[in-house]
Amino acid sequence: MSNNDTIALETAEFLLQIKAIKLDNNNPFTWSSGIKSPIYCDNRKILSYPKIRTYIRQEFSKLIREEFGELDLIAGVATGAIAHGVLVAQDMGLPFVYVRSSKKEHGMSNQIEGVAESGQSVVIVEDLVSTGQSSLAAVKALRDAGCNVKGMVAIFTYGLESAAKSFKEANCSLYTLTDYDHLIKYALDMKYIKESDKLSLVKWRENPEGWGK
Repeated sequence: MSNNDTIALETAEFLLQIKAIKLDNNNPFTWSSGIKSPIYCDNRKILSYPKIRTYIRQEFSKLIREEFGELDLIAGVATGAIAHGVLVAQDMGLPFVYVRSSKKEHGMSNQIEGVAESGQSVVIVEDLVSTGQSSLAAVKALRDAGCNVKGMVAIFTYGLESAAKSFKEANCSLYTLTDYDHLIKYALDMKYIKESDKLSLVKWRENPEGWGK
């Protein structure tokens, strides 16, 4: 097993342990987009567990150093990734900004909060990638401000084909600590789910909009 696989399975273990990720085929969750899903992820819960919070910060920092090298800035996507981004920036001794989903309708009408200067190299921290649209809105905002976005890191991704396509079209690399495949593998191995549950989870990812209809 590679080191990446070990980290992915350990991260999946933590997320299931603290119920940051919930799996329920019988009582599906409804996303804000209206999609019905047998899985729900709320990585804000990580912040309440110091050991896991520290693990995520350390693994993020290692991943960023290994994949992106020297940087000028860390950015977090509002709101779920602000705290994780601050922890990483503090760990790496770098400035931090966060990016709203859209410009404020009052005051200075900022979309980027903090100081991001043209020409700065930046990695964006995200807590979760689903369809990728809100994540890539942050990429666009920073690029529009003249920043050199080297890529994005996230705690978890559902691994949706539409998201992978969107990141490719945006020419933005994405690295995650864990993902849907590792999560299902760990959940099945540890008997969080049965084989029949796994089949349903696989079918959901193949067709999120049509699943359960």
